[in-house]
Amino acid sequence: MTESELILPTRESKPRDLGLTVLIDNGTPLNVFFDTIVSSSDYVDLVKFGWGTSLITKGLQKKIDFLTSLGIDFFFGGTLFEKFLSQDKVESYYNYCKKFNCSYVEVSNGTIALSNHEKAKFIKEFSQDFIVFSEVGNKDCSKANNQDSAEWLENIHEDFEAGATKVITEARESGTSGLCNEDGGIRTDIFEQILSSSIPVEKLIFEAPNKNMQTFFIKHLGSNVNLANIALSDVISLETLRLGLRSDTFHL
Repeated sequence: MTESELILPTRESKPRDLGLTVLIDNGTPLNVFFDTIVSSSDYVDLVKFGWGTSLITKGLQKKIDFLTSLGIDFFFGGTLFEKFLSQDKVESYYNYCKKFNCSYVEVSNGTIALSNHEKAKFIKEFSQDFIVFSEVGNKDCSKANNQDSAEWLENIHEDFEAGATKVITEARESGTSGLCNEDGGIRTDIFEQILSSSIPVEKLIFEAPNKNMQTFFIKHLGSNVNLANIALSDVISLETLRLGLRSDTFHL
């Protein structure tokens, strides 16, 4: 990672299964997208085209082709899956993902009224043709606050059993729901139960859209924790957090 003589945390080289950095693209202009990705490609593992932005983003195919040329995978936000599902058009969503040669699909139920058991059925179906990332947690703060740690653990286990390769813990791009309180603080009751369970932490991806959340997960789980919903502008700053090159994680 560095040519200096400093002793820094060890980071796996790409392609890697640990220490994933998953960016979120919310419709970034093409040149900004290209410049950001090419200048930090060593630190980017996947790009998520957030919520339903892929439907109206100009130059989507150019972005995908560019990522493919650099060996970076991509997927569409789970909210888009839920939008298709809400209109009983799951097959159309399947075809949409196939059209863009997606390797990955995110299956979630953070917005619509869909039980985790029903969500698991879609995970099983999509896992026949895609690598499935499922998402646990609700985007609505009031509903998220009513989900206790037992429900989270049950849902995570069910998703893995259905065929999910990794499970993403919801936090939204604002960091104010799911595994977070409305003020942005981590719900430690859920987090600690997850850690004390039999769930392999390396199979989880924690949404961490801001520095405070990124710092929390790195301090508790180390430099090679999987993190998602990372803004394009935060790629380098996140990597410095992972390597202890920033005050927040200086004493890693």
